[in-house]
Amino acid sequence: MTVLLGARPLSTLAGSLGSGTGRVVIDKTGLKGNYDVTLRYSERPSPNAPLDAPPEIFTALQEQLGLKLEPDRAPLKVLVIDRIERPTQN
Repeated sequence: MTVLLGARPLSTLAGSLGSGTGRVVIDKTGLKGNYDVTLRYSERPSPNAPLDAPPEIFTALQEQLGLKLEPDRAPLKVLVIDRIERPTQN
């Protein structure tokens, strides 16, 4: 998979990485401004993959962009639906 971001803040990259990692990714780099980013990675690396296959997402981030994902805890806004009812006819 290749992620291309043209002239976007790193928070946009963080948001798109959530789908590749299965977790919420928050930008804590402190870097301001917009960046052109190209990131190539394999979603499901295989032991039989060719040698020139892209690495997994964590390795790709570090090798290609110099970024590292670190596990941490942070408050998140969550919408909780505790029940639902069918609408009634008037």
